[in-house]
Amino acid sequence: MPARVWAIATVMLAISLSVLDSAIANVALPTIARDLNASPATSIWIVNAYQLAITISLLPLAALGEIVGYRRVYTVGLTLFTLASLACALSDSLVTLTLARVAQGFGAAGIMSVNTALVKAIYPSRWLGRGVALNSLIVAVSSAAGPTIAAGVLSIAHWPWLFAINVPLGIIAFAIAVRSLPDTARASHPFDWIGALLSALTFGLLISGIDSFGHGQEHWLVAIELVAAIVIGTIFVRRQRSQPVPLLPVDLLRIPIFGLSICTSMASFCAQMLAFVSLPFFLQDTLGFDHVQTGLLMTAWPLTIVVVAPLAGRLLEYYKPGLLGAIGLAAFALGLLALGFLPANPHPIDIVWRMALCGFGFGLFQSPNNYAMLMSAPAHRSGGASGMLGTARLTGQTTGAALVALVFSVAPQGYGTRASLYVAAAFAAVAAVVSSLRTLPSAQPDANSARS
Repeated sequence: MPARVWAIATVMLAISLSVLDSAIANVALPTIARDLNASPATSIWIVNAYQLAITISLLPLAALGEIVGYRRVYTVGLTLFTLASLACALSDSLVTLTLARVAQGFGAAGIMSVNTALVKAIYPSRWLGRGVALNSLIVAVSSAAGPTIAAGVLSIAHWPWLFAINVPLGIIAFAIAVRSLPDTARASHPFDWIGALLSALTFGLLISGIDSFGHGQEHWLVAIELVAAIVIGTIFVRRQRSQPVPLLPVDLLRIPIFGLSICTSMASFCAQMLAFVSLPFFLQDTLGFDHVQTGLLMTAWPLTIVVVAPLAGRLLEYYKPGLLGAIGLAAFALGLLALGFLPANPHPIDIVWRMALCGFGFGLFQSPNNYAMLMSAPAHRSGGASGMLGTARLTGQTTGAALVALVFSVAPQGYGTRASLYVAAAFAAVAAVVSSLRTLPSAQPDANSARS
């Protein structure tokens, strides 16, 4: 037990840092742009560079972890993330900061790609649900609380401290990792370098195209990126089908529970990001709350996740993940819909209980969904399952952010924020239906055979 506690501590600390850095830079972008004499449009690359670096390297690093060991990929990724955070803090131009963010993104991908595979290696199978619940809790709270934490740091310090604070925490996490993380079995097959390149091009162009569409870039440029992603992606998938251990886990996607869990994850994180991006505009511009009040009102969401996620891990020992996920996502959809139907002058309590309902639903869904993905994959494919889990989350979040921009551009004046919440509720409802399909008998046999 002491070794397990230390091992899970370093994994949780590192994943919280990597997820937080996906969100905290957004809040500081205007300040950073002014300090570095950069335009708002070019400063977006501070965020995009990090996201793109993670996206293009997540699956290749997950596959590499199966070959060289999850511990090695994790520790190298953590080292790179820590050093790149120091470089971000010391950057004095947009170019150097962007390059440092690229390196930081590759380091974060090393952490994220093997995160859940390490959780599966650390916990015995009978307690895996609790380990997955804790991991899901850290990811969800870090993602939801990122803007609040960034605002708190910026209220007492300059923007470089958003990155500098990672350095001592990264060193602590590394020191614990080298002493406590377990060695895992290693695959004997060679690394698929061509597949890694095709994966990077496919997901890089796809995410870039979605992001460009959301930010109103030239339509012809968006079309080129998306068409190129489809063409290269088709070549990539066809090539992966012939591989004995594919980098893109097409073998795992044939398992009904795994494939349904991936679809559920993408739709739910799309709904979450639709809400996270639109809610600050809704609370401030439509309902008239200030920045501090907005942060306090939205805090009910992550706080409820803190309570519910561990409970979901315990419930996994008694109920099917598909059922828990469907109930959670239905509650999540109702909470989003209730937020969209808020009156013009709501009492804070009216907002808080709706936020708490969203947090309850998302907290009840995420742990069972991740557990279903991990348990449906064979032990030697934990790296592929872990990488796909992170890829589904990032793809869903990017799509959600792009959809907010699209809804804002087509909705009537002043109605975009409510419309975004309705769209988010629709995605959550679809995710609930897909999650419920995992309870059907036809979804069970392949999953059981995969475990063996």
